Amino acid sequence: MNNGDIKTTCLHDCHTALGAQMSPFAGFDMPIQYEGIAEEHLAVRNACGIFDVSHMGEVTVTGPEAEKFVNHIFTNDVTNAPDFKIFYGMMLHANGGTIDDLLVYKRCDNNFLLVINAANIDKDVAHIMEQAKNYDVEVKNISDPTGEIAIQGPDSEKVMLEALGLDCKDLVFYTFMETTLPLNGAPVLVSRTGYTGEDGFEIYSDTATTRLCWNKLMESGLVKPCGLGCRDTLRFEVGLPLYGDELTDEITPLEASLGIFVKLDKPEFIGREALAAQKEAGVSRKLVGLEIKDRAIARHGAEVILPATGEVIGAVTTGYRGISVDKSIAMALIDSRYAALGTELQVKVRRKVFPAVVTAKKFYKKSYKK
Repeated sequence: MNNGDIKTTCLHDCHTALGAQMSPFAGFDMPIQYEGIAEEHLAVRNACGIFDVSHMGEVTVTGPEAEKFVNHIFTNDVTNAPDFKIFYGMMLHANGGTIDDLLVYKRCDNNFLLVINAANIDKDVAHIMEQAKNYDVEVKNISDPTGEIAIQGPDSEKVMLEALGLDCKDLVFYTFMETTLPLNGAPVLVSRTGYTGEDGFEIYSDTATTRLCWNKLMESGLVKPCGLGCRDTLRFEVGLPLYGDELTDEITPLEASLGIFVKLDKPEFIGREALAAQKEAGVSRKLVGLEIKDRAIARHGAEVILPATGEVIGAVTTGYRGISVDKSIAMALIDSRYAALGTELQVKVRRKVFPAVVTAKKFYKKSYKK
């Protein structure tokens, strides 16, 4: 739905009825918080929270050359994979910069679903359509008629069964099933995925079914509604990137320490040559974790400084007071010469400089079902 210059999801009135604090995000009027970011964050870590993620983009790729085409635009390798498997990876410019990070759902060799970031839908679809001209495939942008809810937390498997009648015990991490919702018989795609570091699921359906699921979940009393505020703090604590912060058109996956999702042994994909050369030469900058030895919170763009000389060697991409770890932490893209664990650095917050030390990017241990 479109309200003037800003879009709304199919659950918009549900959020306003709950008194959510709303704010523009990626062109949509989205809930930032309901009860509070910390309360919602801890609900996901300890029980179960639900998120409206209907703003995300969905694109289908079908046809005889679907697998070949997806492998051409995607850094990960979808060949010879079982059906109903999900892959994380990136679409790149020829120079290695990141167009977007995305999930690829493999239904079969000639049928794929691509889930892309809301802020990049127009850019991504234009890129995919342009690249598809040379392949025997059909590309459809199904973002508008598709709703999506994320159910996240250690209780999520129980919640899916008790509130929605969906038995998900046989789904393992990064797989999906296509079934019908017992509540109304409508088709749904259910994946064991998420963006929080906890066990959880995402349900894709038509918008009317999305509304039904949301209402049933809320009526169950088993979940807490969660906004984008805690979605960011949750993903950050477990080192998951956000496009626009840790990945951009100017940042490569190798610089973002995401090389595991880049299969340079594939014969070809867009950006492969640039990344192969970058790997051979060694990256000049690298994404690291920082623990700040103070209660100061370093936000996006804060300068990272070399103590000995005062030289600026990088910048913070995301920073918070970690809710689950009770520390001031950040991710930063810095000169790779200073990226070794334990390196002592400084971070400039407003006009003051605070000591920091390089740590692993995963500040909190993930709890996925393998």
